[in-house]
Amino acid sequence: MSKAVIQEPEQILRVRTPHGKEVLGVLQQRLGASRTRVTCFDGKVRICRIPGRLKRRLWVREGDIVLVQPWEFGGEDRGDIIYKYTKNQVEWLKKKNHLKGLENIEEF
Repeated sequence: MSKAVIQEPEQILRVRTPHGKEVLGVLQQRLGASRTRVTCFDGKVRICRIPGRLKRRLWVREGDIVLVQPWEFGGEDRGDIIYKYTKNQVEWLKKKNHLKGLENIEEF
């Protein structure tokens, strides 16, 4: 017989927030070849890629909240996904008003 495992809720100690030119966004569509379409909270839609160092570790789905670093060249429409937030981290970001633009993005 196996014992029942009781899972305690994950306690959030530290959440990564945007620094410098980084911006939060919602993943809208997976395009293939580690490319995605992300609607960012600065009002731009960017084609983002998952860098090679994160390709095996970072699995994303549509609707995920991600941290995007725009490219220095072509930063208006291109970027890299550098972090994906968990559900608990998203709730924390909502409490701290980091996701103010989320209501506008969910309208489409």
